[in-house]
Amino acid sequence: MSLEFEQNLDKYAEVVVRVGLNLQPGQRLLIGAPIFGIYGTPLELAPLVRLIVAKAYQVGARLVDVMWNDDQLRLIRFQHAPRDSFEEFPTWRADAAFETAKAGDALLNIYAEDPDLLAGQDPEQVATVQHTNFKHIGPTMDLLVKNAVNWAMITAPVDSWPEKVFPSLPPEDRKAQFWDTIFEICRVKQADPVSAWQDHVDELVARSDYLNHKRYTALKLAAPGTDLTIGLPGGHVWRSARMTSQSGIDFTANMPTEEVFTVPHKDKTEGVLAATKPLSYGGSLIEDFSLTFSEGRVVKAVARKGEESLHKLLETDEGASRLGEVALVPHSSPISRSGLLFYNILIDENASNHIALGRAYKFSLENGEAMSDDEFAAVGGNHSLIHIDCMIGSGEMDVDGLTEGGTAEPIMRGGEWAFEA
Repeated sequence: MSLEFEQNLDKYAEVVVRVGLNLQPGQRLLIGAPIFGIYGTPLELAPLVRLIVAKAYQVGARLVDVMWNDDQLRLIRFQHAPRDSFEEFPTWRADAAFETAKAGDALLNIYAEDPDLLAGQDPEQVATVQHTNFKHIGPTMDLLVKNAVNWAMITAPVDSWPEKVFPSLPPEDRKAQFWDTIFEICRVKQADPVSAWQDHVDELVARSDYLNHKRYTALKLAAPGTDLTIGLPGGHVWRSARMTSQSGIDFTANMPTEEVFTVPHKDKTEGVLAATKPLSYGGSLIEDFSLTFSEGRVVKAVARKGEESLHKLLETDEGASRLGEVALVPHSSPISRSGLLFYNILIDENASNHIALGRAYKFSLENGEAMSDDEFAAVGGNHSLIHIDCMIGSGEMDVDGLTEGGTAEPIMRGGEWAFEA
């Protein structure tokens, strides 16, 4: 690799530790815990991980440990493991994640996988493995949705993924181009990436502050194939790139991030939405799908490809068919301008507006972190084992905020902000 690449990789690691995690002296760091359906840290990303570990120790980490994984090992399991064994789970991984979060230490995940890895496998078995994973990691997720700790999720190219994103490039150029794109959308190529991130975070916070001041009761989303009204609970809080842990550590959970988001009322979504990008779930793709909602619940789900996987996702538990997040992203975001489909929701969700099926974040509701699950549900928060983002935005989407008196005020027009923050 070139000297420029090595410098950018080092700056990426610096941004991850100082901005994403904002790791503090004396904290421990666990990389690769199985949260959000992620299975560990890809072995081929060891050069990046080593840099992150070094940066972590340089800022004062007491201990850094890594849970490794390999996509081919996942595939081999589906090909050769006993058919009745897919509810087995390495509980030590979940235990380590929970103990790390419970102690107030930090978690980092690298969400990077071949989108087609499990495309030829039995959707029933894939769903069983996903459900088992979510069930075991549930206690850790309960802490994350309360912002109990500082955590972050990043990405990087792994084998077979660049072929999916850059099929028109010569094979020998694909991974390098992918890395260059990651550096671009994560602001690594700027002269001072840490300062660039701080400016970006400030801008997003200004957007969320504006929406918090408005106190809308619902959002109205309109675009080709989408006519959706999402009710918002009283006390909802718009969040963005600057999160704060319960111990007072500011961090940026997702890199890249371009969104402002809040919690929908679990019983007050009505209408239909059309996905604008495929959903990569459980190693397979769900494409050209639409969801119809009534009283907050998905009552119809169709897809051109992967419909069985979509139904399995929605059947995970009662909350899986309800919304846990609505997020607004301008269509002119760097990810959208790239014109690329990444088949990875961490990146693709930052191209434009999206919703999430399943678990809501308690920190998106006033005093939500102190609420029990029953108290959270009573005021409209959704609980589920899953939290799965789905892209619905485009340059043709309009979004209105509905006031308590029923007045519609423009938030977005043609996929862009309609207000000055």
